[in-house]
Amino acid sequence: MMNARYLAPRTLDEAVGAFAAAAGAARILAGGTDLLVQMRTGAVRPELIIDIKSIDEMTTVVETTGGGFCVGAAVSGAVLAEHPRFGKVWPGVLDSVSLIGSTQVQGRASPGGNLCNASPAADSVPAMIAAAASVTVQGPNGRRDIPVEAVLAGPGRTTLAPGEIVVSFTLPPRPKGAGDAYLRMIPRTEMDIAVVGCGVNLTIEDGIVTAARVGLGAVAPTVLLVADAAKSLIGSTLDEAALEQAAAACRAACRPIDDKRGTIAYRTTVAGVLLKRTAAIAAERARRN
Repeated sequence: MMNARYLAPRTLDEAVGAFAAAAGAARILAGGTDLLVQMRTGAVRPELIIDIKSIDEMTTVVETTGGGFCVGAAVSGAVLAEHPRFGKVWPGVLDSVSLIGSTQVQGRASPGGNLCNASPAADSVPAMIAAAASVTVQGPNGRRDIPVEAVLAGPGRTTLAPGEIVVSFTLPPRPKGAGDAYLRMIPRTEMDIAVVGCGVNLTIEDGIVTAARVGLGAVAPTVLLVADAAKSLIGSTLDEAALEQAAAACRAACRPIDDKRGTIAYRTTVAGVLLKRTAAIAAERARRN
């Protein structure tokens, strides 16, 4: 691992200033579970590491007016799991964040790092997209809010402007009858990379789906928002015909690769299967709310 300067700013302005001044030669350290591995292998060689864990806004979970949440980009999975309310309101998002690595990794890994690493197989991202989460980013030109799905440009690439840092995730308040879920298919039983990941978020009123969003991971260069799958579910009772139409939309959205973990045909088939299974869990949670 090469030597790099280390900075632990206490304010966001200081972090953004240092990040922008480094002109691409710096990396943000949230949990470090991706960054440190990449540095050891020589995949990245930053001149400056900016540790954001001393910045309060990036390490706290706040329940907002109306019951939404603001989750700092550097909040660890373990901290999020310990929050007394988050997992009750957004169980699918918590399920997804809790799948990032082992128990030890959970003490460090963050949803902000998982997003900005920009892996198509990132676990938390399909669930965040299904949840209609947005991110607040701050850079030299100020702050802006963008949907999670708009951050992704391709494997290892984001749409963030030079000097911009993801500050936090905003998850909206939940209406009555809402539920979400995340499932993934992996070759092993634990600590593997998703062959396919699926997040589903539903609102059900009087047995009818009134709102839906579907996020699909590991089947394209970026995690996908599958609008056609959601449209197939809205207005239905989640009958088999609607579920099959939504599954077909997921299969149609797939643009996967062949690799040692799964073929194109396998990933495409699994995408439809996971949609049905994930929607069933989301629906059960919605009916309990």
